Formats: sequence, structure tokens, C-alpha cells
Amino acid sequence: MKQNLNTLVALLIVSIVFGQNKRAKGDDYFFSYAYKDAINAYTTDIDNGVVLSEEQWGNLADSYFQVSEYGKAAEIYARYFANDSLVDNFRLNKYLRSLKRLDKKDSIPPILNQKDSVLAKELLENSDFNNSIMLASDDIAALDFKVFNLETNSSKADFSPAFFNEKLLFTSGRPSKTNTDDDFNGYLNIFSGNLLENGQLENINPYSDINSSNYHKATPYFSEELQSIFYVLSNTRKGELEFDDQGKNALAIGVQKINGDFRFLWRDLSTSFYYPFYDQTTERLYFAATFDGGYGGTDIYYVNTNQGNIMSAPINLGPRVNSPGNEIAPYLFENSLYFSSDVFYGYGGMDIYKANMTGTGEFSIPLNLGPQINSDKDDFGFVMRNKGEGMQGYFSSNREGGKGEDDIYGFVVDEKPGIKTIVLKGKVVSGKYNGALAGANVSLKNKEGELLKQVTTGEDGNYRIEVPWQKEVELRVSKEKYSVFTQNYAASAIENLEQMEANVGLVAYEDIVEEKEGQKVLKVGKFFFDKGRTTITQRIAKELEKVVEAIKLFPEIQLRIETHTDSRGGGAANFTLTQKRSDAIKKHLLKQGVAPSNILYSVGYGEQKILNNCTNGVYCLEILHKKNQRSLFVVLNDNILFN
Repeated sequence: MKQNLNTLVALLIVSIVFGQNKRAKGDDYFFSYAYKDAINAYTTDIDNGVVLSEEQWGNLADSYFQVSEYGKAAEIYARYFANDSLVDNFRLNKYLRSLKRLDKKDSIPPILNQKDSVLAKELLENSDFNNSIMLASDDIAALDFKVFNLETNSSKADFSPAFFNEKLLFTSGRPSKTNTDDDFNGYLNIFSGNLLENGQLENINPYSDINSSNYHKATPYFSEELQSIFYVLSNTRKGELEFDDQGKNALAIGVQKINGDFRFLWRDLSTSFYYPFYDQTTERLYFAATFDGGYGGTDIYYVNTNQGNIMSAPINLGPRVNSPGNEIAPYLFENSLYFSSDVFYGYGGMDIYKANMTGTGEFSIPLNLGPQINSDKDDFGFVMRNKGEGMQGYFSSNREGGKGEDDIYGFVVDEKPGIKTIVLKGKVVSGKYNGALAGANVSLKNKEGELLKQVTTGEDGNYRIEVPWQKEVELRVSKEKYSVFTQNYAASAIENLEQMEANVGLVAYEDIVEEKEGQKVLKVGKFFFDKGRTTITQRIAKELEKVVEAIKLFPEIQLRIETHTDSRGGGAANFTLTQKRSDAIKKHLLKQGVAPSNILYSVGYGEQKILNNCTNGVYCLEILHKKNQRSLFVVLNDNILFN
């Protein structure tokens, strides 16, 4: 029978429990991974009138899920999650996977909407993105993978391949040549085989140059730089299994120096670690584990090291990578993280995903590698390297047509798998106060003007937007009663933007207008024409730049230019002078690129609207006469501008 992820985890953990507290029979079977027996025990209790706890109902649903009775599992999960006080993201993922197996994909979005307050926004973005890409199958299946089953796979579990010079290390449940099925102890062991030119293996033998142990040794990774093999193994002391206070034996991470000493690198008797991977560039050791505060089942973590010596506490990769499901088998290659996840929006059980690392040290949306690599079963343990003009790699799967429980598959492909994406992130601020601007709409359009994606900034003003790669995009940022920012980016500029934050400042409409003389006008510093002249001086031109900028910020503005003078001189002459000054202002603005549609009128009022008592025949100081010399830029459509 093909084994799924949880069976694999069970095989690895080997949690042996002694002296447990008194529990229901169903509980004992469930925690021993005897799911069919657990179902029989729980349903017998129900028939006999025993009231199951919420946790036991969850165990029963999990048991049905594990034996692929998805209809019964979904029915119980629905009841379980009807209690809003229950928040169990790990079970929620299995509930959604059950619905997908039942071809009830349309039921998933309403459930996600109902639970969005307890789910990471990154999960919802990842789901939407992958669903849209998977529907466009031409994009995700563009590469031609040549996948082949290894002839040396056994009838047992063979998985977790790792390059080791011109060999391949892997984990297997097969007996060694010196053991037969009758005396084999059932523990996993690390094997090696010589790599042939066609990608097949020969001379399969247990890898003997690691610390001797009668118990689990699995999921190796060879670091060429450290000349060391990292792997997981059963916790032992003096050659015997070591247990925690609850009687549990977990998996530790060990490191074996080639032709050198072995040492336990990370061990916790109550926590198992899986799939170590050492990145020489950052000196980080990645692995999968289940810690409190995670996002679901097993999450991917890293610790900082100094040449392999652990120097920090585990750091979770966060909700962009980790989901309510299980994430395992991290593998970094050329600035991309490959890993496996059984998150609900995949093709089946475990699927292989790729997330690119951005210039800011974060991850892009993990993208499913598509139906040539992934199946409706479990696909995991992906590794890859450059080979000739293309790529050579391996992964494990329990898909139909294999030789055993899990098989190792090889592949060759012309280029790195996974579609390329654009990731833009930054902060939107208010231009005047430089404060975070919440509720701003950020959108990307392609060169044809089609909307690719739109997001809204949060309370911190931050945004992040990711779309499939485009040769050219337009970034548009807007908010009601604020200016609009638009910018086109070509391919080279996009790549530069991905290495930094694309911060945007918007200007509030209220920051560029004010109330004057009973109407809304643009905020412009006071300026004066030379006596009797209509020439736009350098000082006047400087103030008119504010009008040009305001129209750029709010291109829908419609203005009336009003010019006024004092009462000195004849009334007719003053009217003519102010009209010519308004016309001169309009002409200057049009030369600066302002559209005629932005200036509906240019009017000279002469001395008709004196603001003080300095009317004809009244003696006033020059400063008082100057108050009547003014130009205003009246916003005519203020009341409908944002309707």
C-alpha cells in the first residue's frame, strides 16, 4: 500500500510511549497510528452512548482522513469547525483537502472567508495565486520534464535523495545485504549508489561511513564546503534508545564529518527534526519540525550557525512558506527555496513548491511546480543541480506505477522549474506628514492596461503585490481624496525594484486647497505683477509651478483663473489689465504642459472685488492696496471631484 505523509512521519518518529494515562481505546489506537482500529473503537463508543470530547471527534475525523474516507472525514470536520471556539489550522487543512478530494472545491472559498480572521493573509494570497496559475496550465507546465523511475527502487520506502559527489545518498526501509526480511529490525537506514550518466544508480549499499546505530538514520544532506553529512537519527545514549518523561523517542539532527567524528547537533527528546539542509552562503541550517507557535503541522525553520555549529534559536520561515498543513524537505538552489507541502490547494497529498528569495530577504509566493513533477499522491524530497546545458534532479513519490511504498524518481529539464514572478513591496505614506497611509489601493497592470492584481495597504501603510512575470507593468497607487501615483516600469527597472522597497508618497487633496473668499482655491503663495505689466516674472513662474504640480497630482481638477487689482487707476483700464494677466497666467500654464481641459476660464475682475476699504478716492497705505492685488485658482468641480 502506498504511504502518505502522516504514515511517513509515523515511520520516522517511532514514538514509543510507556505508562500512558488512562484513555479511551480509540485514543490508544489513534496515537499508535492504527487508524482503522481507532475508527472501530470510537464508533463503538458512540453506539454505546459514550459522549466523545471535541478532541476525540477531531481524532475520529483525522482517522477517516488517513484511511481516505474523505466523505465521513469532511462530515465530522464540518461539525467540529461549526464550534467557532475551536481553532485548529492543521485540521482545517485536512478538512479542505477532504472537500477537494470529494470534488467540492467550490465549498472551500466560503470556509476560508469564514475563517479569514484566524488565517494568515499570506495563506489566502498563496491560495489565490496558485489556483489562478494552476488553471492556466500552459504557464505551469511550460517546461518539458523527462521523469524516470530509478531501476534500483525497492518494494520498501525509498526517499530523500541527496547528491554526494558522484553518488546519490538516500533513505530506505529496505534490509541491507547482510540482513534478510526475517531478521531486519524495520528501522530506516541511509544507502548510497553510484550515479550513472543516464541518471540511474548502481552498486546500492548501506552507507557505512556514518556513526553506527541500530536505529533510524535518515534524510541525509552532504555539505561539500564542510565535508560533512547532516542527517536525522533516533535519540540514543550509549547505543540504546533514549526517551523523554512521556516515554517518547524522537529524531535528532546529527552531523558526520567525512573521515572524522560524529556529533549530535540538535536534539530534544520530545521533538523530532526532519530533512536538515545546510546553506553555505548564509551558514544557516534549515530543517522541518513541529514547535509550539507554528502555523500547522511541521513547519520549516532555520538556525544560524558558525561553520555548522548552532548559534541561534530556531527561526520560523513564516506564513509565506509555512501553512496550516505540513511543510518538509527544504532545499535551496540558486536563490530559490524548494520544499514540499500538503496545503489544501495542491494537486493531491504532498506537492513540491518553489519560492524565490527577494532582495529584501523575504520569499515570493511559493509556486506549485506543476503536474509533471507533482501527482495526486505525495511528492517530496526535491533536489537539483546543473548538468551540462540543463538541470538534473531527483524527488520521491508514492504515485501510481511505482515499485514500492515510496520511489525515487529522476528528471532532466532544460532550465530551472517554476514560473518567474514580479514581487513589489513598499510603503505608502502621506506626502505632507510622511505618515503611514492605510486603505490606499495599489494595483499592477500589464502593458495592455489589463489589471493583474490589486491590494490595499494596512494600518502600517505597507503593501506587497506579486504577479506572474511581465515585460512591462504600470504601478498605480490611489486613495479617495488623495493624489494618484502612476509609474511604468520596463523589465530592467522591475528587477531593480525587487531588490528594494517601492515606497510611494500620496498628497491629500486638503493639503493643496484652502477656503478663500467663499470658494475652494489652490494653495499658492502670493505674487505680484510689476506695475501696469502682464509679464510672468521668474518669481511668478515659481509660484505657478505649484499649480502645475497640483494638476499633476489631481488631473481631474477644473480651474477658473481669477485676477484682481486695487482701485488705483481707471476702472476700464484695471479690468483690461487683470484680464490680460489672467490670460498670461493661462498661456504660461499651458506651455508647462497643463491641458486646456484643466482651465475652463481665465477672468479679470479689475477692481470689482475690493477686500478692504481702499476703494476709489480713499487714501490707503501701499500695504493695504496690495491686499487687493491677487490671483486665485478656483477649483470649480470641488463638490463633485471625488463622487
